Amino acid sequence: MQLAQPLRLPYRPCVGIMLINGAGRVWVGQRRRPKWAAEGMDRIWQMPQGGIMAGEAERSAALRELEEETGVVSVELLAEVPRWLTYDLPEELVGIALKGRYRGQRQKWFAMRFTGREAEIDITARGRHKAEFDDWRWADAAELPELIVPFKRQVYREVVREFAGYVA
Repeated sequence: MQLAQPLRLPYRPCVGIMLINGAGRVWVGQRRRPKWAAEGMDRIWQMPQGGIMAGEAERSAALRELEEETGVVSVELLAEVPRWLTYDLPEELVGIALKGRYRGQRQKWFAMRFTGREAEIDITARGRHKAEFDDWRWADAAELPELIVPFKRQVYREVVREFAGYVA
C-alpha cells in the first residue's frame, strides 16, 4: 500500500478555543490516547478543537466544539486570531492520523472567557459524541506549548502570543 502524498492532501478546516477562566488560566484536556500516538505519548494535553462542518461559520463551529468536548456553554467571546494557523502532520502520521484524509489542519482560533461554574464542565460527552478527554485542568498559558504534541507546538506558541492580553 502506498501512503498518500502529503502535499497533495488538503488541510482539514478546524477551530480551536482558548477557554480562559476568571483567574486568567487556560482550560486543557488530557486526550484519550489516539491510535496514532507513539509510546511515551500517554499524556497529551490540548485545548478544545475540532472540525468545521460544511456551511458552518467558524464562530459557530467553535461554540459547538466547545460544548461537545467540554459541556461548556457559558462563555464570552474575547478575540479571534485574524488569520488561519496551520500545522503539518509528521510524515509517519500522514495517511493515519485525521482519518488519513489530510496533511494537517488549518485552524481558526478563538479566545473565550468562561463565565459559568466549574460544575458545568463535563468531559464525559453524555451522548453528544465520543468523549475526547480523560481529565482536565486549568493551566498557565506559558506552559501550553510544552503540553501539546510537538507537531502542534508552533500553533500553540502563536495562539499564546495572540491572546497574551487575556491571560494571567
